[in-house]
Amino acid sequence: MAARAIWRGQIRLALVSIPVELFPATRSGAQIQFHQVHEPTGKRIKYEKVVPGVGPVDRDEIVKGYEVSKGHYVLLDPEEIESVKLESRRTLDLVEFVDEDDIEPMYFDKPYYVVPADDLAEEAYVVLRDALRAAKKVGVGQLAMRGQEYVVALKPFDRGLVLETLRYADEVNKASGFFRDIGDHKPDPDLLDMASMLIERKAGEFDPREFHNRYVDALHRLIEEKQKKKGEKIIEDPDADAGPPKGSNVIDLMAALKKSLGDREAEGRGKEKKSAAKKAPPKRTAKKKEPVNAAARKRA
Repeated sequence: MAARAIWRGQIRLALVSIPVELFPATRSGAQIQFHQVHEPTGKRIKYEKVVPGVGPVDRDEIVKGYEVSKGHYVLLDPEEIESVKLESRRTLDLVEFVDEDDIEPMYFDKPYYVVPADDLAEEAYVVLRDALRAAKKVGVGQLAMRGQEYVVALKPFDRGLVLETLRYADEVNKASGFFRDIGDHKPDPDLLDMASMLIERKAGEFDPREFHNRYVDALHRLIEEKQKKKGEKIIEDPDADAGPPKGSNVIDLMAALKKSLGDREAEGRGKEKKSAAKKAPPKRTAKKKEPVNAAARKRA
């Protein structure tokens, strides 16, 4: 599936406007998501909205509140919150250009790829990209998106541009609070030389493909092994809207495993199990539901 732009607008530099689109540069699909399951029944654990001393409450009775002091809240209606959201002007004004080193690493938040919106925008886009690269500068501005306003940094990357949202100053803890107890003494020269030699020996270029999340990889292997193991219990939620036929070991997680691991053998096993599952008798629960639905239609 093609990526969907999360923002469309224009970068404005003085009198020049460049139509662009923003796409997320990162994804979290490699992570494994667990659900809490009630083992005796196989049903998902769900959480109700409850009030101490009252019990479960209706969704219509819930409002948003900001705690101004202990136990005291200012209540806000959805309409009031909506009224202060910023309307996206679809324009990013670059107000200043700074050295990339001027922005401390903890201010960078989330990256997005910036792509020219059409062929006509490409020429101005390339000019801006190469001008930033030649000047070794980063463009800084503010962008209204999804009802909020972000400080952003725009910089050349590969054949295009990357925009990174930045944290505001009050969102970053001051380093002095963590480093104040570190002394001012100078390190031993011999130890410093040894450390410098070690750094030089291991110097190289960063390649993110060389690094893998070994914990996630191990979880994938563990799940696959348990799925293949004879006699391993794989429970089924009877209330699930859509799921594998009873008696099948094919579960939704298999799709994620095949995507992340590229396991063609697992895909073949999944097809064989689906074929076998078609021959299995239908669930008895499906037959019980029919008269209930018919009765309901009569009452209607």
